[in-house]
Amino acid sequence: MKVTSAEFIKSAFERSHWANDKRPEVAFLGRSNVGKSSLINSLLGRKGLARTSNTPGRTQSINFFLINDSFYFVDLPGYGYARVSKSMRSDWGKMAEEYLSERETLALCVQLVDARHEPTTLDKQLHEWLAFNRKPFIIAATKSDKLSSNQLRKSLATIENELPDSRVIAYSSVTGKGRDTLWEAINAAVSNFAK
Repeated sequence: MKVTSAEFIKSAFERSHWANDKRPEVAFLGRSNVGKSSLINSLLGRKGLARTSNTPGRTQSINFFLINDSFYFVDLPGYGYARVSKSMRSDWGKMAEEYLSERETLALCVQLVDARHEPTTLDKQLHEWLAFNRKPFIIAATKSDKLSSNQLRKSLATIENELPDSRVIAYSSVTGKGRDTLWEAINAAVSNFAK
């Protein structure tokens, strides 16, 4: 995929602020600190478009990025970070669930899990919710460059076992591993959506 343009459009803290021009959207979901911003930046070949932070739980809004003037990347708040208040965690959950449940322009969900660890309870709950609600999704196993080939093979098998009936792509924002494969899935979803 040749990215000719990628621009941050807006941060939405409530539904009335969502983009509303009917372009297809690819949503990125995952735990805080799983590398969502790094993955988005690496897909787009940009360093600081999606802001990365050393403080997990920073993204508290739904962020819209317009790609090639034809579809959006949507960065949803990270979930499961223990050091934020329960009410804040619950607000993020509500905001994300409202978006995922009701968004008619949602072409694909990319669920990120950390390749170095088994999927958490929250990872499993999100996967079950996506599957139950028949949302189109794939799983990106991030930080795969931190594992040896053997460790990665075992990790992917575990993820596929814990999150059944999923397509899992090993991804590294550092080396670019999995970038082309993930773009193929995104392109297919966006093209099918537009038909």
